[in-house]
Amino acid sequence: MFRTSLLATALALAGVASPVLAAPADAEAPPTVILVHGAFADGSSWNKVIATLQAWHVPAIAVQNPLSSLEDDVAATRRAIAAAPGKVVLVGHSWGGTVITEAGDDPKVQSLVYVAAFAPDRGQSSAQQGEGFPVGPGLSRLQEKDGYLWLPADAVAEDFAPDLMKKTAALLYSTQVPLKASALGEAVTTAAWRNKPSWYVISRDDRMLSPQLQAATARRIGAQVQSLGASHVSLLSRPAQVADTILEAAGVKPAELPLAEQGG
Repeated sequence: MFRTSLLATALALAGVASPVLAAPADAEAPPTVILVHGAFADGSSWNKVIATLQAWHVPAIAVQNPLSSLEDDVAATRRAIAAAPGKVVLVGHSWGGTVITEAGDDPKVQSLVYVAAFAPDRGQSSAQQGEGFPVGPGLSRLQEKDGYLWLPADAVAEDFAPDLMKKTAALLYSTQVPLKASALGEAVTTAAWRNKPSWYVISRDDRMLSPQLQAATARRIGAQVQSLGASHVSLLSRPAQVADTILEAAGVKPAELPLAEQGG
């Protein structure tokens, strides 16, 4: 009987997933920040930013993208948007910028934040957006196997995350998620930044996505800009500054909220 009841409960939840996960929204509550990681990373790359946002009582969720296709990553992001109780600030790093450009065309999304990220236009792919700009040194060191791209350890340390401690860069290498190469050629069908207020965090020392491309992208989408002297992974090397931009996009002024006690 216990097993039958458990199965029935599971089936019931499956049929009403969104209402169960999405609690009623509090009109006074800050929006939920949904963080979309890029290639060669996973949701844990946002851990430091999440800790800062939560310290200001701003809910934050990291999406775990399979990095198997644009469609798959957009689907994962849309599930997170549907589960949020109210308005959403959608944040994308690197490849994640392409994902939020497609997934951000949702009435729950109030604003977009791009962190050293792609932001293609309608009908354009990430690869096409990069045409005409310098190729980052790290991209020339990509390895491919079975259609997936990944970074060797020395490229992670020297190009992907040169401003992190060596042991942290080694951990990033060991936990990286390869990207399906064909995803870079998949075009978005919509460009959410055309209809949503946008912010852009430029990494001036980026060796993966050229700073020139980032600056041009920020201008093209009409974003409010923060420029950091950081590598491609500013979300790990400069998390407080990245979080400041996200709070601004969320309409939250840190001075107006009490800083939560931070545990170890």
